[in-house]
Amino acid sequence: WWDERVAARFRRNLQPTLTYWSVFFSFGLCIAFLGPTLLDLRCQTQSSLSQITWVFFSQQFCLLLGSCLGGVFKRTLAQSLLALFASSLAISVVFAIIPLCHNVVVLAVVMAAAGLAMGCIDTISNMQLVKIYQKDSAIFLQALHFFVGFGALLSPLIADPFLSDTNCILSNATANASRNLPHIRKSLVPHHPGNLSHYALPMKGMVVTRVSYAFWIMALINLPVPIAVFLLLYKERMVPCFNGSSHPLLSADELAMETRPTEKDDLSAAAHRAQAAGGHDDFFSCCQSKNFRGASYTYFAVHIAGALVLFMTDGIVGEYSGFVYSYAVEEPLSVVHKVAGYLPSLFWGFITLGRLISIPVSYRVKPATMVFINVVGVLVTFLLLLMFSSSVVFLFVGTASLGLFLSSTFPSMLAYTEDILQYQGCATTVLVTGAGIGEMVLQLLVGSIIHEQGSYSFLVCGMIFGGLAFAFYAFLLFFHRMYPKPPSDADDSSPDKAAVTADTGQYQR
Repeated sequence: WWDERVAARFRRNLQPTLTYWSVFFSFGLCIAFLGPTLLDLRCQTQSSLSQITWVFFSQQFCLLLGSCLGGVFKRTLAQSLLALFASSLAISVVFAIIPLCHNVVVLAVVMAAAGLAMGCIDTISNMQLVKIYQKDSAIFLQALHFFVGFGALLSPLIADPFLSDTNCILSNATANASRNLPHIRKSLVPHHPGNLSHYALPMKGMVVTRVSYAFWIMALINLPVPIAVFLLLYKERMVPCFNGSSHPLLSADELAMETRPTEKDDLSAAAHRAQAAGGHDDFFSCCQSKNFRGASYTYFAVHIAGALVLFMTDGIVGEYSGFVYSYAVEEPLSVVHKVAGYLPSLFWGFITLGRLISIPVSYRVKPATMVFINVVGVLVTFLLLLMFSSSVVFLFVGTASLGLFLSSTFPSMLAYTEDILQYQGCATTVLVTGAGIGEMVLQLLVGSIIHEQGSYSFLVCGMIFGGLAFAFYAFLLFFHRMYPKPPSDADDSSPDKAAVTADTGQYQR
């Protein structure tokens, strides 16, 4: 169901591609466990609700910092793979030592280290797949982000059997607090205990929690990931005790495709242009004045507009998953706590399902079209949620719809923006950083607004953010039309141009 050129490129890069996908599974495994286990970690560290939510903030802030700095390790393939090996191994180590952290400050430092590792994984994996596949990268980026969703679904399932059913600090005050434990667990979001401060959770007493087993299981599950990165390093002879590099032999079909003059010339020219442009550097290198020389205003506008779209859409993912439970249990819906608890799981489940569906869809549909469908779908869904705000059934339907529309926004936007810039800009780093800032900032902003204005403002904020995402995408389309086109001779000789004419127009990017 895809042409031989793309299939041959995939076969040729099979081990690196599978390795980057597995590393993103490690990223997903680490990003979703903290919410369900936070109350047990509160017992382990004997801290208050307001203190333990700082662990959320330390992870999110350092994830953003790691995303900015991830490009530093992308100077060579060896540096990228060594950084991925260290990051994926660090995640296993973090899982293993979390049960040993009995102080909330120590736990925050450990989670900050995990955030740095996750940020490096996010930037480097996206960069390397874009570098390998370029105009064919959309389908592989969709698969990459499916694996982060799969990991994010798996870690809460692993943790669930080991979570405490009653308060895990035994004292005289445990009886009343234990009845509210599921509600408190679902209501905790980064640095916003909200209206939970009136619940008297004990801080002193005998600690009884089995959550340590969940972390050790996740450490073992994640262990094959750094091993896979090490095997790729070994295959490429980039382990420090070896020198040089090895290149696998090509099969006859692959060799025939490799020796096409137009493709060889185009790839070498593209590599020369990318090297001359110094693209895909880290966030700070992107800001150096040497990268601005001769660049038109549309160069900067494309970066900014793309980042702002993801600032809004990833921010919606963070604020919706964090506050949909709190919105559902309050008036006018007043959903039963146990039923409302399914909403975040439904949201993330449909995000993962949407990413799985987007893998074959992205082969037939251009990234620009997919992003348009996504932002329009988000806007319409929030509009309908506002119109039927008193319907519990439509809240569940709207939650599933939002998950589907938001699922493929990031990989599609990344593929589209890199394509506009002809793989010579800093789009990957800027977009990853913009998405991370949006997820952290909008969550804090919405938490403050809900606390002041009430639960209905949750949907109003989502509608505003969806409208802004659509507006910024319209600006991106405008700047795309203004952006300088590549030379016509390069277009005519490129393998992608040949593929378009040979494939009857079905595969165009």
